[in-house]
Amino acid sequence: MNCASPTDFNFSFKGFKCRGGETDVHAHGWGLAIYEGRGVRTFHDPLPCAASPIADMVSSYPIKTLNMMAHIRYATQGAVSLENVHPFTREMWGIQWTFAHNGEVPKFTVPRNPQEENNSNNFCGGTTTDIPLLGKCMKAVYHPVGDTDSEAVFCAMLNALRAEFTTLPTLPVLYEAIQRLCCEIVRGHEEKTIFNFLLGCGQFTMFAFSWPGSRDGSKVWNGLHYLVRWPPFSTAVLKDVDYAVDFSKTNTANDRVAIIATKPLTTNENWKEFKKGELLMFSNGLPYSKPYELCQVERCGRGLSSRAIPRGEICPIKFSYNIPKLLRETVCQALGHKEGDQKVWAERAVDLGCGSGQSGAQFRQCVKHLTGVDLSPEMAEEARESSCYDRIIVGDAECALHENNQSGQEGRTWYDFIFACDLFPYVEDLQPIFQTVRKGLEGKGGTLAFSVELLDESLNESNEEVADPGFVMQSCARFAHKRWYISQLCKEFGFHELLRKESTVLRQHCGKDVLGALVVLELPPSEAV
Repeated sequence: MNCASPTDFNFSFKGFKCRGGETDVHAHGWGLAIYEGRGVRTFHDPLPCAASPIADMVSSYPIKTLNMMAHIRYATQGAVSLENVHPFTREMWGIQWTFAHNGEVPKFTVPRNPQEENNSNNFCGGTTTDIPLLGKCMKAVYHPVGDTDSEAVFCAMLNALRAEFTTLPTLPVLYEAIQRLCCEIVRGHEEKTIFNFLLGCGQFTMFAFSWPGSRDGSKVWNGLHYLVRWPPFSTAVLKDVDYAVDFSKTNTANDRVAIIATKPLTTNENWKEFKKGELLMFSNGLPYSKPYELCQVERCGRGLSSRAIPRGEICPIKFSYNIPKLLRETVCQALGHKEGDQKVWAERAVDLGCGSGQSGAQFRQCVKHLTGVDLSPEMAEEARESSCYDRIIVGDAECALHENNQSGQEGRTWYDFIFACDLFPYVEDLQPIFQTVRKGLEGKGGTLAFSVELLDESLNESNEEVADPGFVMQSCARFAHKRWYISQLCKEFGFHELLRKESTVLRQHCGKDVLGALVVLELPPSEAV
């Protein structure tokens, strides 16, 4: 649980503890880690949570916190004993780190037969020096106390982070480092790995990652879901026990709580399942994943805080979010408009993947009516608060084409300008988006502008015998697209290219520039239906 203001966890824990041996099979111990300032209060018990006197005490003890995690254990690695109970804790950089995991990680799994003992990619159980090293780590500092793959992978992640940074990393830097480690942990065991974790980094910050799956012979799906509970509050009904709370009577306008769980804890709220390979950072009761969003959190004073090592540069230039400004300049150049001209040159525009509204702000003065669209309700709310949009839609690009008229009947709307800043790296196949954009522009014709990360085709030559989809997922879990693929889509949907600026530095990854293109296309009136 991650919160905007100090909040107790009694309601969620009341239902959660029932899953520890009463409504579910996780009866092999439980634990809690509750951040209070720079400290962390922990409770661990090898007894089933549903039958634990300590759990009964905690559930009626109104501890308020900004950041906490709880875990109920189903033992697949290691005995049912106190040392194997999550969450695990370690101090690094003068910060208390906590970790809870659901799943099974083959790269860190104790061998079950003699053949596996010869596999150097597996944790061999006899000594903790056999734990695989991740990232730039050459020698382990942190070692597991118990026998679980969960604690082993936690120690390996901390060892890798400690080896990589000599100054306290900023949140965007830390996010990318954790994302790389997650990819490394899964790589080579994609089908067998189930890797869902919570990683607490002090009183403000929680990372959550999901690589879901089912164990061999089991139909139980192990993933992660999350929910953001914020104003206007309503009644929430627990799934595992007959209990409900009307939060409109207990919470204030300043309260906001994000709850992350393997399975939804309530029956009447809109839980969202993590995508496979998705990493989210929670702070202030909201999820974040984009570098510029993480920079904003840092600027608000909710980054990592340490007295042990010096802080890195807050929001370095390489993580500044310049794509909206660069795209606006490119569009103005393509359409023959002077930069800074206050002239309105678009009647109706839509910002696809509007995020918190920074892209909309760049184009607001050029557009008479501006619609923002985003899949995330939290981002849509931030965009609404920016006051630069005339209309905000929670949904995908197709939703932007529909609009209710005065009689409440739904009809199709039209646009003459559609833009997407930093959206395409999160979409593998762009064909559905191009098809939707054409539908939106075909009423009168218009302009499409977007940024795209380009694949270095010289390093990724395709085998001609294998179908080339034209895109690939990078190690940072973002998609890069090939030039021929973009050109093919333009031709397929009748777009004419007005301007393409390649070799544009869009961001940095692992200290290297990530190049891409800013593209402006036109659907001429002659192509419009």
